[in-house]
Amino acid sequence: MAKSLTTIAFDADDTLWHNERFFKLTQDRFAELLADFADADHLDERLLAAERKNIGHYGFGIKGFTLSMIETALEITDGKVGSHVIQEILDTGRDMLRHPIELLDHVQSTILELTPNFHLLLITKGDLLDQERKLAQSGLGDYFDGVEIVSNKTPEIYRDAFAKAGAQADQSMMVGNSMKSDVLPAIAAGGWGVYVPHGEIWALEAAPKPKNHPMYREINNLSNLPQLIDDLF
Repeated sequence: MAKSLTTIAFDADDTLWHNERFFKLTQDRFAELLADFADADHLDERLLAAERKNIGHYGFGIKGFTLSMIETALEITDGKVGSHVIQEILDTGRDMLRHPIELLDHVQSTILELTPNFHLLLITKGDLLDQERKLAQSGLGDYFDGVEIVSNKTPEIYRDAFAKAGAQADQSMMVGNSMKSDVLPAIAAGGWGVYVPHGEIWALEAAPKPKNHPMYREINNLSNLPQLIDDLF
């Protein structure tokens, strides 16, 4: 018999509010700026390689993305990129940091439904200041009993976050749109992992789904979460 569920943790970007779409729009503009030096597909590959290389230095988020665009522009043009292009890349990064938050469908109603019965956590990775800004603008901050903004998501991170909430891992559930960061490490920690596909996924967050794992579930959107919990417990 399954233990009772006490704690539900949520990812933030592309689980509670839109995020990846703004990266895609900026990346399209980046391709326009460097169209004389590389086609879009090749540029995307070079940028992804730079991001992969730089994560350990800059972490996740808009600032690291902006620096990787600048590095890619310098490399792809052999240092010939104009200062106006560098300036526009910097401007697009600042625009992303100022972009208003847009909640995904069903987010607020689902959070409100779950709040009376569970400890709710937010576990997100990325730039501290940017994630704090987005949470404040979302209007959801008061519903979470704990907020963890981390540089990476590992089983240890999840165990520690659940423990801070007074829960064991098998009494806890992580809900998110990233198989690699939200679902798999939460399951490895001993908790439930609930995958909510978003449609747009960053290549570095892609990972295969677990096969026939008893602690894995998938829902179409957050409105299905309360019923899933009722069915499980």
